[in-house]
Parts: sequence; C-alpha cells; structure tokens
Amino acid sequence: MMRWTVLKCVSVLLLLGLTVPAVAWDCPDFLDHEQRKLHSRDSVNLCEVAAGKPMLVVNTASRCGYTGQFEGLEALHQRYKDRGLMVVGFASDDFRQEADSEEEAAKVCFVNFGVSFTMIAPSAVTGEQANPVFQEINRQSQPPRWNFTKYVIDGDGKVTARFPSQVRPEDARLIQALESVL
Repeated sequence: MMRWTVLKCVSVLLLLGLTVPAVAWDCPDFLDHEQRKLHSRDSVNLCEVAAGKPMLVVNTASRCGYTGQFEGLEALHQRYKDRGLMVVGFASDDFRQEADSEEEAAKVCFVNFGVSFTMIAPSAVTGEQANPVFQEINRQSQPPRWNFTKYVIDGDGKVTARFPSQVRPEDARLIQALESVL
C-alpha cells in the first residue's frame, strides 16, 4: 500500500540525483491500514499519524463499568501528546458492552468525557476477526480479556507493556511504562 508508493517515490528521486527526504517508511505493517474513525466517514492510517511514535492502545466500550477511564485516558493524551505519544481507542463490542449505535458511543466519548484522542469505529479486538492492529498486539502479547485493556507500544511497533482493565490511566505503573517509551 503506502510503503510501495513511498519506495517508488524514493527510487525516482534517487534516479534523478535528488536528495531523499526523511520518510517514515519503516512503519510496521500492522499499522498500515485505513481505520474508520468513530461515528465518522473519515479514516486514519496509523502509519501516517503515528509512525515512529509511541502509542497507548486501548480497547474501549461505552457501556462498561470502566468507561469512566476515558477521562484519565484523555488526561494522558493531553499530558504526553507534545512528547509524541499517540493515544488510540478502539471501540469494540467483543464483550457486549458497546453502545447500540456509533452515535451513542461517540456521545459518551466526545461529549460526556471530552475525548480528543483518536477513536476508531467499532471492530473486533479478539479472535480471528480482530482488526489488523489487534491481531498483531494479540500475537505479541495477551489478547484483551475485558474492555479497557491498555497496551504500551514503542516507536518500533513492539508491545512493551500490557495492563488489564482495573489498572487506571493514572496508575504509577502505567505512567512509568509510558515514560519508558517516550
């Protein structure tokens, strides 16, 4: 996809004897997919917005007892975005606690909790139907056992830490894991 286009552009520049600009073409394949944003027609390719950046990836659900963690996740986003951290929430109904509509899920995220970090439209995060990001996360680590499982991913796309639902965003262990990849 995008990598092939980048490689062709770099090859043309080299053939013309021109300088090759710094390009984030070493983005892990599992991030190089169009993901539709929550309650939107817009999509995002995580390679284009997060290549080389550390990430905090969380599977979310808007009707879960842990839904209040959106507030803490937003606080982490605000605290670390200038240092390059990408917080990305993946809405999912794998544990049967996502809202019946994306409109309702978006209201919970964006209106009730003021989420400004990237939220991906509902998709599977476990099993064979998991989206490409979670297929790789699950390969490198343990699949989520419940909503609001948190994964710290370094700039090379390696899962460096996993935190279960009950570990809140302000937990010192999570903060330490984030600091270690920044």
